[in-house]
Amino acid sequence: MFNMTMTRVAASLMAFAAAGICAAAPVTLDFEGLKDQESVLGFYNGGTGSLGSAGTNYGIGFAGNTLALIDSDAGGSGNFANEPSGDTVMFFLSGASTVLNVAAGFTESFSFFYSTRLNTGVVNLYDGIDGRGTLVGSIDLAALGTNCQGDPTGSFCNWEMASLSFAGTVRSIDFGGAANFTAFDNITFGNIGGDPPGGDVPEPGSLLLAASALLALRTASRRRD
Repeated sequence: MFNMTMTRVAASLMAFAAAGICAAAPVTLDFEGLKDQESVLGFYNGGTGSLGSAGTNYGIGFAGNTLALIDSDAGGSGNFANEPSGDTVMFFLSGASTVLNVAAGFTESFSFFYSTRLNTGVVNLYDGIDGRGTLVGSIDLAALGTNCQGDPTGSFCNWEMASLSFAGTVRSIDFGGAANFTAFDNITFGNIGGDPPGGDVPEPGSLLLAASALLALRTASRRRD
């Protein structure tokens, strides 16, 4: 009878330990909370954008030419429509590209939405910061045209999702395209921080508690025998 009870308690303890597992979920940047034409900068990196806006700290920093743009329908200056979520997107006005850095790195997958009319572009993923190191993967951006339906007030109104699965760790992304002619939104990182695939890592405290409890049960069982 005691052995059966011990088995049941052990199962309960293992379930408790499993409840302490950290599950790494994908991170999505939608740029909501930034002001119109505000530089993103440290908004997602424990700091603020150029106009003082602060977002969640995901450890993701942006180059100075990366800007937020709000749809004109929502009071901003954005000439776009049918955006994937909210009213704010990411774009850049100067330079051949803009870069974001993920210092801790991320693994497994990457995706985003983009809008462009007549211009093409490319998004490159690197294992070093600032678009340096080894090229891990690339995504080509096609021209999406101007034949739009739905929201009629923006010229950049066709949006496509682009995605890439890859091996290795990525620490920076270079968004290339014609300045002021490509917008991005809902940028999603598969697994930030380099946890094993799936992100299920038992917390040491939970495992120690379970192990200690099982040891105590075994000791008590021996004393009864």
